[in-house]
Amino acid sequence: MKRIPAGRLIMHVLVLALGISGVLPAGADTPSVQVRTARVVAQDVSETLTVFGILDPDPDQVLSLSLPHAGLINRVWVRLGQRVKSGDQLLEVITAPDARMQYLQAQSAVDYARREIERQQRMLDEQLATRSQVDAAKKNLDDAIATLKALEQRGQGVEQETLRAPMDGIITRLDVSQGQRVQADVTALLIAAEQRLIARLGVEPEDLPYVEAGMPVTIASVFGPNIKIETRVREVHAMINPDTHLVEVLAVIPESQIDHLVLGSRILGRIQLATHSALVVPRSAVLGEADNAHLFTVKGGKARRVPVQAGMDAGNLIAVTGALQAGDVVVVSGNYELSDGMAVREAP
Repeated sequence: MKRIPAGRLIMHVLVLALGISGVLPAGADTPSVQVRTARVVAQDVSETLTVFGILDPDPDQVLSLSLPHAGLINRVWVRLGQRVKSGDQLLEVITAPDARMQYLQAQSAVDYARREIERQQRMLDEQLATRSQVDAAKKNLDDAIATLKALEQRGQGVEQETLRAPMDGIITRLDVSQGQRVQADVTALLIAAEQRLIARLGVEPEDLPYVEAGMPVTIASVFGPNIKIETRVREVHAMINPDTHLVEVLAVIPESQIDHLVLGSRILGRIQLATHSALVVPRSAVLGEADNAHLFTVKGGKARRVPVQAGMDAGNLIAVTGALQAGDVVVVSGNYELSDGMAVREAP
């Protein structure tokens, strides 16, 4: 059997090992790595801020329906989330006995004041009363009538009252139930206009300086990402929501696209921030993260490690800053095997 010299055997083993890892000799003693490359490009990029939120009714189009007097909720015709039309029955309220008695007392006060005026007028004709006494009786009647009208406006003039929907909308809050006794001026329910919805998005406080009213925003449902709604930021709040610990940003949903979303849906928003020029490379060119981010350029068949700072995402590209310029060749495939100064060759 033919013997192979030890030095040549070592070389064969080295070639085999380098061939398995993708590193092949470029010459007798210089290994190289097969890579794919792309060029650094200068272009305008827009950073997209991705945030989450919920679809709520427009606060300017929410009507609060309260009970003007104390009473008993005798019947409830609606449920939370139900659509209602203007004039639909909502609640039936039986006036509380105390409130009803107050109205009856006001009626008696008006009757008494009228009789008192008649009596004072007869006494004035008989010169047994003065003009000031008649005027005082008239004032008492005016006060009694005003009190009675106020109680009638509050619904205390009827033993039973039906509350109806003042507009088309959705019941977004229902605070009463059948058989419940309630006090006067208690909010019973909220009705929101169905065609006026907003996206209530939560932004991290550190991102707030980059968000302004009027910026384009794309809204999509978390559960139906194929539905996309284009709108703009309407307002940016100036305080942290204590429940979410985020700052709220509101965007109006166009009425023509209301049917695509359901009130209360969890939504995803992509806010397009300011556009500026930057150097971009394919995302696969950048290795590492944060302070350790870097890429490899190719010059004279050698790989050069260049530290970079990764910036905005632009689709499959990413903005970078560092010792680069437009037109530089960067490695996008095979870069995990590289080290600074290693020889490279372009893949066919």
